[in-house]
Amino acid sequence: MKKRISIVLISIILVISLIHIPFSKSLVFYQGQTKKLIAYLPLQQDDTFQIVFTHSIHLSDVIEKYRVTTEDDIQQFEIVYEAYGIGMPSNAEGEEEFVYEDGKYHIKNMKRVFPSIHIRNGKTVSKHRLIWGENKERQVFFNDYFSPGEYLTLQIKNLSLWERLKGVKISD
Repeated sequence: MKKRISIVLISIILVISLIHIPFSKSLVFYQGQTKKLIAYLPLQQDDTFQIVFTHSIHLSDVIEKYRVTTEDDIQQFEIVYEAYGIGMPSNAEGEEEFVYEDGKYHIKNMKRVFPSIHIRNGKTVSKHRLIWGENKERQVFFNDYFSPGEYLTLQIKNLSLWERLKGVKISD
């Protein structure tokens, strides 16, 4: 009888432990600057994703391209936009390249690394999109997961099964 109880207790402790072990690398969306997980997108090291938003003044798309680093940071490697003006860079810095291709301005070879990104879902012009996939074929609108005007913190994190259950998996 004692052996059976011990096996059951050990099994329960093992299951609880396994539920809390981080195993799934993801782009995590937290509410504001809290650690309240709202949604997540499973990604791996060197995977890329894009955040596209409509500039509230120019009303044209701005594409920010990011990569997951080996240190689980977020590296911005390119930005693409159609119009100069308020809030848009006018030139490249350091080793970056500023080019004009296909009617759009590109700043390439960016190596800007962030432990997290703070972003507000558009309120006035709410067309923020998240794009990912091998050929950038997957896309969702932020409004499908977040409220217009909502403040978010994005971070790369290894999630446990328990944490994954607390958030919504982003899928196309």
